Amino acid sequence: MFEADRYLDKVKRIHFIGIGGSGMCPLAEILHAKGYELTGSDNNETDTLKRIRKLGIPVKTGQSAENIEGAQMIVYTAAIQADNPELIAAKNSGIPTFERSKLLGAVSRKFKRCIGISGTHGKTTTTSMLTQILIKAGFDPSAVIGGKLPMTGTNGITGNSDLFVCEACEFSNTFLELSPSCGVILNVDADHLEFFKTMENLERSFTLFADMAETVIYNGDDANTLKVVSSVKNKEFITFGIEKSNDWYADNIAAYNGAYYAFDVCYKGEKRGRAELSVPGRHNIYNALAAIASSVYSGVDSSEAIKLVSDFHGAGRRFENLGEYRGVTVIDDYAHHPAELKVTLEAAKKMNYKRVIAIFQPFTYSRTAMLLDDFAQVLKIPDKVIMTEIMGSREKNTYNIHTKELADKIPGSEWYRTFDEVAKRAEEIAESGDMIITLGCGDVYKIAKIIIDDLK
Repeated sequence: MFEADRYLDKVKRIHFIGIGGSGMCPLAEILHAKGYELTGSDNNETDTLKRIRKLGIPVKTGQSAENIEGAQMIVYTAAIQADNPELIAAKNSGIPTFERSKLLGAVSRKFKRCIGISGTHGKTTTTSMLTQILIKAGFDPSAVIGGKLPMTGTNGITGNSDLFVCEACEFSNTFLELSPSCGVILNVDADHLEFFKTMENLERSFTLFADMAETVIYNGDDANTLKVVSSVKNKEFITFGIEKSNDWYADNIAAYNGAYYAFDVCYKGEKRGRAELSVPGRHNIYNALAAIASSVYSGVDSSEAIKLVSDFHGAGRRFENLGEYRGVTVIDDYAHHPAELKVTLEAAKKMNYKRVIAIFQPFTYSRTAMLLDDFAQVLKIPDKVIMTEIMGSREKNTYNIHTKELADKIPGSEWYRTFDEVAKRAEEIAESGDMIITLGCGDVYKIAKIIIDDLK
């Protein structure tokens, strides 16, 4: 038996270091619902912490050795640095202490059927789509989602069936801790190279993930994904994509309202229904097909799955419309990789707004340094871009990279040190009919809230 599984079966009181993280809070929500006594800590006050406290889970802001008192098991996020005093105290305490991926693996093994959604881009949207389909179809799943599912208001879903859906993230090889009966691969792209070092290492990890599953559902249009699965044998393979060579494919694709797409959903040459997506961007055709294929694999009727995916209006921080204020529409999105920024900004530009004003918070020094030219290229798409300083998160700035280096490559761009300065500048520029979109996986959404409060 895996070590974390053994302790999870024995303990009742678990402490989460970094409980507000997108991978941590859904696990906390699920374990709380299952009767565990939880405590937590985090460095930054966020909406997620407020939601967790409302569940009755005590959370301390700031991290120190005293926070672990009374815990029988401690879980920490991979974003916590090795010199964190609370983590040091945990590892010296003799209390069983596990990185978050070990706990996720243990939770995945509590269910007979586990569907792990992997891929460089689209995990949260696809996991949310699939979870919503399964809930509305009456399958009562449990789920770990990297963003809030609007229909439940939570990241963690606790159901009563043997079906578990989770994001299977490649960072630090988290997804290799899972025990998936079905592994979904949406795409494979260059990211987290500070960990993987080379594309070959990254691809090898995805191959190992695919090899763990009994069934592999994958993007048959993505060259890197095809490379990853080429050496995997003795599995059930199900493909999806736009090309008709896939098992599930989109046909007769038509755009409506600028950036939204409708298409026939076909399975092996047979039309199963027509989807009209309620989330913008051509990339969501792939996410929807993956969700449909995964839900049919789970037992949902294909026509019902197609209808339900059309009813999906997005996950928290995924092109989330926060409202219109004085004629200015404010959108918030999690995009933080050049490929994600490209599809998000292209979709925004196709919508009926006078101008798109992008506010971008670069996330991690390594990603910014390694993909600097790619970031510069895609950030030329909006009409105006304003940036914050880089959010280092788990890293120290050994790359000696700053937002100024990125701004120098984008004509007309601006950057400011504080959120208040960024918000003020966006408000000065914005006119009725414009869209302001905040972009990044850190806390850039706080700027959207400042703008909304000021415009109100």
